[in-house]
Amino acid sequence: MENRWTSAFRKDNTLDRTNKVEAGAFLIKPFFLILARDKRYVEEKIVELERLSVPYIIVCGERLNHPNVPYQAPRGKYDAINFAATLIPKDVNTVILNDVDTKIRNLNIALQRFEEEDLDLLFATERVTSGPQELFLRLQNWIRRKIPIAASGELMLIKRNVLERVLPLKPCKAEDTHILFKVLEYQYNVAFCDECYAETERTKTAEEEEAYKRRTVAGIYQALSYTHPPWSIRLFYVILPLLSPLLLVLGKRGYFWMKGILLGLIDYLRGDRSGVWHVTYMK
Repeated sequence: MENRWTSAFRKDNTLDRTNKVEAGAFLIKPFFLILARDKRYVEEKIVELERLSVPYIIVCGERLNHPNVPYQAPRGKYDAINFAATLIPKDVNTVILNDVDTKIRNLNIALQRFEEEDLDLLFATERVTSGPQELFLRLQNWIRRKIPIAASGELMLIKRNVLERVLPLKPCKAEDTHILFKVLEYQYNVAFCDECYAETERTKTAEEEEAYKRRTVAGIYQALSYTHPPWSIRLFYVILPLLSPLLLVLGKRGYFWMKGILLGLIDYLRGDRSGVWHVTYMK
């Protein structure tokens, strides 16, 4: 099926079935792991999760009086995931990572694919209705249908045993792509799904988009330094700085995308290894 990467990324063209059941026999026992920097959107997310009738926790950077909302000081999403992994019930076999400021659409499609194709990781797409990322996501998704160059932590399904194998995460601004690259390194089944998506809001101006791209690109190069994904992904990020000037044909948006990409690479090369959004160079 399209949007899958299995044999093409295996050294010997075989599938490692360690700790896995036969294809088609995997029955999902899902659990939502929601990440929230503060209490904004938490009430709305609880309503959504209760409607979906899937057990959950919301790791929140503010203290709230709710049994399913444990507190963890905000030190980056990577740290929240490391912390939350210790709270997942023992009978869960599928973890659904989701950001609190999103609305989940067509989750049943992702669940069906995850179960029927016996996937180890499936990442959905984000969807925005305004701002410069609307075009960028169309471009990114066109590439991701061919090569999994970056994940979307807004909505991602992963088998529990696979998540436990890639943890603990190191400090990384792009914790979702860090997970993706590590899963690919271990040669598990990965798929991209753009029929299921997380509806969200992103940047409104090209200038904001530059800052966003700077952070995410720095995080992706961090993730590459921690992992060994397939050669096609590594090659893509080797040539990305050389190809980024082609974005200028898209006008102002393309200029700020290019600038954000190059500044993100510079931040990484100058030693930014933090897992928080602001730039922190190593001393």
